Amino acid sequence: MNAKELVEYIAKALVDYPDQVKVSEVEGERTSVIELSVAKEDLGKVIGKQGRTARALRVILGAVSANLGKRSVLEIIE
Repeated sequence: MNAKELVEYIAKALVDYPDQVKVSEVEGERTSVIELSVAKEDLGKVIGKQGRTARALRVILGAVSANLGKRSVLEIIE
């Protein structure tokens, strides 16, 4: 499972409208940017109180990326 699939899997488990979860990846030489887009009603669930859920997603993504030898950044699109 790559980083993009992992983010998509976790996001779909968190939201009420999993069919509206869209994940895209912009790959660079050493860094990839993973863009997560969810339904407007689910935005709060993905971000969490004081950004805790989003921070946890970024920590998990960082660990997976380190194993792959790359750096990944998560962007949550409103």
